[in-house]
Amino acid sequence: MPSEAAGSGAEPPGAPRERRRRRGRARARTEALLHTLKRSRRVKANDRERNRMHHLNAALDELRSVLPTFPDDTKLTKIETLRFAYNYIWALSETLRLA
Repeated sequence: MPSEAAGSGAEPPGAPRERRRRRGRARARTEALLHTLKRSRRVKANDRERNRMHHLNAALDELRSVLPTFPDDTKLTKIETLRFAYNYIWALSETLRLA
């Protein structure tokens, strides 16, 4: 039976260890550089989230513009808009089904 330590990667005691150089993303960075990178990533993430919300709000405004509401000056909330659109589409499809 072969030795179990041979394939396990274990080194005999006292054997010299080779030091491997770190490459790629594992470089040692200063604390100031890490802080700058984290801040930069957070700013970019905030920009992406802000743009996502602007697009979502624009889409909801467009949806509100095609839904019949009474009175006209009432602005529906986001969840009310989605629920109303769902019910409106259901009612239209029922009307078509019955006609």
